[in-house]
Amino acid sequence: MRYGVRHQTRYRYSDSVSISYNRVHAHPSKFPYQSFSSPMLTVDPEPAFLSHQKDYFGNPVTFFTVQESHKVLTAIITFEADVKKRGYEEVGPTVEELRSRLKASRTKEELFVSQFLFDSSWIRRGRPFLEYAESLLRPDRPVLEGVQELCHKIYEEFSFDNETTDVSTPVEEVLKNKSGVCQDFAHLMIACLRSVGLAARYVSGYLLTLPPPGEPKLQGADASHAWVSVWIPPFGWVDLDPTNDCLVSDQHITLVSGRDYHDVCPLRGVTLGGGHQVVEVGVDVKPLGV
Repeated sequence: MRYGVRHQTRYRYSDSVSISYNRVHAHPSKFPYQSFSSPMLTVDPEPAFLSHQKDYFGNPVTFFTVQESHKVLTAIITFEADVKKRGYEEVGPTVEELRSRLKASRTKEELFVSQFLFDSSWIRRGRPFLEYAESLLRPDRPVLEGVQELCHKIYEEFSFDNETTDVSTPVEEVLKNKSGVCQDFAHLMIACLRSVGLAARYVSGYLLTLPPPGEPKLQGADASHAWVSVWIPPFGWVDLDPTNDCLVSDQHITLVSGRDYHDVCPLRGVTLGGGHQVVEVGVDVKPLGV
């Protein structure tokens, strides 16, 4: 599938900002199953400095500085992405086989993967997460089979509600209240997988939103999405979406990945001045064909 993506973020400030320093994850990453073209980042006011780099995890990242006084800052990201279906025909290792391999961590890939076994800024391993997942991820069970059932369990037992959590809600509270949004469900599943001893990371991207039958698709009605990636050789990183109870395929557009949301926030910055701020986000994902 081919998609066109437009992601607009606008900050409105109550007082003038004299200077701002910003970091934005603007461009999607390349994978065997995904390529992209025509990436563009437009910033208003025009930045005095702009630099394209890669972050620690290998994600494309852009830094820019706005040095003129402003009360509104707008960043628009556009690109086209080609996404292929992914399949997993083999059974893969059991939970115990994979845990033993990760504990040994001898190859360069295994050493890189092993950092996703541990606590991160917004995700802490713990007994509640182990108890929630351990019956599904028994030592003798194939990992791929177990993680799909965990994904289904979260989908069945948790309610999607954007009023019960915010960006800073602890994952322990999400587990207790059984509600949240895609970011919460991704953090929860990662906490469960790491508590069991598996390597899991947070993935940020996009998902096409379909309007109700007979109604037009509204501009800006799509949204950033989040899901989970767990390392399972020989497949590599396997992506699962607990919000929609599925293995990720050609309906998801991958942007960046990290240990949790803190690593891959779409736009983050520091300002001098500004007072109170209001953030407006609009995302459009359009299918362009096969």
